[in-house]
Amino acid sequence: QVQLVESGGGLVQPGGSLRLSCTASGRTFSMYTMGWFRQAPGKEREFVAAVSWTSGNTIYADSVKGRFTISRDIPKNTNYLQMNSLTPEDTAVYYCAVDKGFGLYSTSARYDYWGQGTQVTVSS
Repeated sequence: QVQLVESGGGLVQPGGSLRLSCTASGRTFSMYTMGWFRQAPGKEREFVAAVSWTSGNTIYADSVKGRFTISRDIPKNTNYLQMNSLTPEDTAVYYCAVDKGFGLYSTSARYDYWGQGTQVTVSS
């Protein structure tokens, strides 16, 4: 089992920035990919970004490319999602997830472990 704890969410004005963190504990040696998904009220959960734990390779949803950056700190078992130029459309609960399998994927069904989520609200 891998346990995930997210932090860093909050209220920010349009154009502002936030950095989310996700720290893993437990059987972290089984991790291959860490990713972020988000779910806005009344909408389905959607992929945001993911990073390979071993190579550092990354993938992003088109809606966040150029604005969001995902990174990892292996000794701390933590990944970060730096979010810049936020808009109200980025408002959602953001979930951290871990995929034990190989490869970088944007499909939520691939991910084995999930955090509880952290709320991000972009509003003036």
